[in-house]
Amino acid sequence: MAHQSLLHRFGAPPTLDDMEAMAREALSAIPPELRRFVENVAIHVEDFPDEETMEEMDLESHFDILGLYRGVELTRQSVTGQPDDLDRIFLYRRPILDYWCESEEDLSRVVRHVLIHEIGHHFGLSDDDMDRIEQEA
Repeated sequence: MAHQSLLHRFGAPPTLDDMEAMAREALSAIPPELRRFVENVAIHVEDFPDEETMEEMDLESHFDILGLYRGVELTRQSVTGQPDDLDRIFLYRRPILDYWCESEEDLSRVVRHVLIHEIGHHFGLSDDDMDRIEQEA
């Protein structure tokens, strides 16, 4: 089973740094013509979303969200305008680990899926758009 080999590799649940390394590896596998559009997007791995995010997203539990894109979508960015803040993708370690344990998928694939989903938001795609793309793939 994939999850047993990962536990053997880490000996314990992956740390924030371990999961960030998985995200960076997944990011490096994105084709260069697309990756150039996300070079300035910072990736943060945190255990859980903060309270502000919980309220803003109307979440009932800290486990209700695996990742989040914060920033200005490429479709809304101005060529001459200066961004107010850095575009960021947050991956939430504990909810991802919880999902991984329930799904028994390979953890690296789960991290990659969440990262690509959030990159889709950076490109201005909705959840419905991404669901449709995934079903067609």
